[in-house]
Amino acid sequence: MRWSGPSRSLRGSPVRPDLYDGTEPGRDGLYAIAHRALELRAGAAPKRFPGMRLAALFLNPSLRTRMSVEAACGALGVQPMVSQPGTQSWGWELRRGAVMDGPDPEHVIDAVRVLSGYADILAVRAFATMDPAFDRADPVLAAFREESSVPVLNLESTRFHPLQGLADAATLVSRLGDPVGRKLVLSWAPHPKPLPTAVANQVLTTASLLGMDVTVACPEGWDLDPEVVAATGPRICHDQREAFEGAAVVVAKSWSPFGKPAQSDVHHEWRIEREKLGGAGFMHCLPVRRNVVVTDEVLDASWVYETAHLRMWTAMAALERMLEGSWT
Repeated sequence: MRWSGPSRSLRGSPVRPDLYDGTEPGRDGLYAIAHRALELRAGAAPKRFPGMRLAALFLNPSLRTRMSVEAACGALGVQPMVSQPGTQSWGWELRRGAVMDGPDPEHVIDAVRVLSGYADILAVRAFATMDPAFDRADPVLAAFREESSVPVLNLESTRFHPLQGLADAATLVSRLGDPVGRKLVLSWAPHPKPLPTAVANQVLTTASLLGMDVTVACPEGWDLDPEVVAATGPRICHDQREAFEGAAVVVAKSWSPFGKPAQSDVHHEWRIEREKLGGAGFMHCLPVRRNVVVTDEVLDASWVYETAHLRMWTAMAALERMLEGSWT
């Protein structure tokens, strides 16, 4: 990593406080961020960082992530600078050593080196391509982490979505009190389009770090990245109703099988319906296809809006720590 010490205004540990997959704060730090977010929601005063700046680059669409981060910056006195490469600024070449005779006039390396001189945190959103080799390399986030001289915040990459994970954690603490040992089921759900696995990977990572009892429910062949599964250790179940037995919460997400041709619009019987849930709470990252992924009845009585609102408070709590220069 090319980082050579704290930026002009960041203080604290020489270990750069990036947020890539949500494990950086550790279990205690994750709980601390969740509790801090709930304190902020209840009216606690946020810390202030006047004169500090966050540069956010969105290579893909965003509603909750962009708005919650901008709102969090406003509450902390941080100036957000937002751009969309390829539309509001030059398109980026991602390949190292590329002969740049194609359509993109700027290399991501040059963009990151310049932008890290403008801001105290760099944040970036770059979705998966459904190519497993490309997605495991996570080239946009890799370039930011390798070339930035300031902390890097992942706004959703090919592999992870840590801000969603923080909001999930705060929701679980809010609803369950102590989530340790409680059963969480990550359930595959049908969708009209093939989708990547970043959010599903994040659910496994966050729930495992919280100390929950995690089950993945999916049709046979709809496997997640084996690296993430090995790191988080969930039970795998191909019977949705069996998987839901004893669950405290069900988190639904659509994804395509890892490393296989994209598939979609199948297994409609996996839609989330009230009679399947029993007494379990229901979560989803949003946006969601109503009556395809989940019925109106379930969604309208779910925890999804609390989670979406907590996106702002958890972003605020995470940025407080990143701007102070340490996760401890």
